[in-house]
Amino acid sequence: MRNVILAAVLFLGSVAPAAALQSDCLAMASNEPRVVPVSYTPAALEADQVKLTYIGHSSFIIESPGGTRVITDFAGYSAGIVPDAVTMNRAHSSHYTDMPDPAIKHVLRGWNPEGGPAVVDEEIGDIRVRNVTTDIRGGMVGRQKDGNSIFIFEVAGLCIGHLGHLHHLLGAEHIGMIGRLDIVMVPVDGGYTMGQAEMLEVMRTIKARIVIPMHYFGPTTLNRFIATMGKDFELETSSTPERIVSANTLPDTPKLLVLPGN
Repeated sequence: MRNVILAAVLFLGSVAPAAALQSDCLAMASNEPRVVPVSYTPAALEADQVKLTYIGHSSFIIESPGGTRVITDFAGYSAGIVPDAVTMNRAHSSHYTDMPDPAIKHVLRGWNPEGGPAVVDEEIGDIRVRNVTTDIRGGMVGRQKDGNSIFIFEVAGLCIGHLGHLHHLLGAEHIGMIGRLDIVMVPVDGGYTMGQAEMLEVMRTIKARIVIPMHYFGPTTLNRFIATMGKDFELETSSTPERIVSANTLPDTPKLLVLPGN
């Protein structure tokens, strides 16, 4: 019976049309709390390095070797910078804003206000940003098709994924559109998005080398997710919200990298 249920869930999501540009990643393969302010310092990066800074909730700053900066699930807080681009999702108001700073050149919404799937595929500086849509629960409205986007950032030889407000398992059609992910940001709250056991199943499907939990509302929920992972992932807990990564320094075995936040 469980296999029948899982098979049905696998086909709940829908995906954006295939990206028109050549993708290295594909070729190789409302009641929620707001973000908690953290300090941010620009990095001096080598040509193969990317800096990730967790600024809270589901928001990260992704900084490229060329100095391009993108903030994920942007709800208005930018850690004192004006990013080149922001991505947003609409499951709750803590994941988007209707009034982004006009100085932000690229505002990339993970849903299409006019209906149908959002289609994002843009070169922003030295970062390529594209998306794969999934469905979300809509309360009294019911399931909302294409309401969430998994955003993929291709930069410095890395494929970095942000799952947004993922509400269901990923089927083969999603994985085919996502391609290879080296690093993935994962909501682990276990309730607002999806159960922690199901999220672990998503992680096993994606097979990223580094998994960074987000959207966990405190240590109790985070520790419960860590406990579900058993021996699947090596655990590293960082004392700072920042990490510089590169393709050459990816771990040999999958790692759960905990950055301080919420």
